[in-house]
Amino acid sequence: MARIRVFIVLALAVAAGGTFAYGTYQYMQNVPRPQTGATVPTSTVLVAASDLQIGAELKQEDLRAVQWPSNAVPAGSFSKPEDLIGRGLIMPVMTNEPFLPSKLASKGAGAGLPPVIPEGMRALSVRVNEVIGVAGYVLPGTRVDVVAVMNPTQNQTDITSKVILTNVQVIAAGTKIEQDEKNKPVQVTVVTLLVNPDEAEKLTLASTEGKIQLALRNPLDKTAPPTAGIRPAPLMAGGPVRRASSNAAPRQQRAAAVVAPAPAPPVPTVEIIRGDKRAQEVVAQE
Repeated sequence: MARIRVFIVLALAVAAGGTFAYGTYQYMQNVPRPQTGATVPTSTVLVAASDLQIGAELKQEDLRAVQWPSNAVPAGSFSKPEDLIGRGLIMPVMTNEPFLPSKLASKGAGAGLPPVIPEGMRALSVRVNEVIGVAGYVLPGTRVDVVAVMNPTQNQTDITSKVILTNVQVIAAGTKIEQDEKNKPVQVTVVTLLVNPDEAEKLTLASTEGKIQLALRNPLDKTAPPTAGIRPAPLMAGGPVRRASSNAAPRQQRAAAVVAPAPAPPVPTVEIIRGDKRAQEVVAQE
């Protein structure tokens, strides 16, 4: 009887397993499968074939056509080379970056710096060296302050250093070839700044009658604190400037410890022994 029960249970288990397997097979057969070789629709988009700087005039070799997913084509992008060739860039474009209207000069405006200059502004170039140009870190797109050093009189004590322009945008930086006194070609570094007419007058006077220095600044810093300028006598008379720091309190404590009065010197004494008794007597000083 026990064997019969075992066989019955085994038969039921086999039947249930077979039914479940058959149902699973039927379900998998009815699941829709993706079509083999399906493609995503694309559109032609023109991108930069290499890094292009501000003011560059677009040519055929600067363009490269790529297939872009049609549902993700950048708004305003171009697909025809004739819409781009001959136009100038007013912002740099990196390799494989799509050309967009916001980075292009209008048709007929030409290339170079003129299309880059906003209305009411001027582009003024000044000669610099490695020191004035902050060791090559003054690049297009950076912002600088202009410090002028001038002597309004012939008196050496009247030399004045003052910040004359703040938060000025650099739109071009490079080198050009000039001739020295012996008519030999020399390289001169030139930085072009974007200024308004009043600032152009100040910068021209400072660069021709004195010396200028560029101070690189953080592009997120929009502050322009007023400065009174500095002359040699107040500069030397003011002494070193100490910056406040978090460890100022410990320094003050150490200074107080240094200037604390020294303990008085010990008074000379003499030990007197009388039998089994000892006594300390102070020696009187005349």
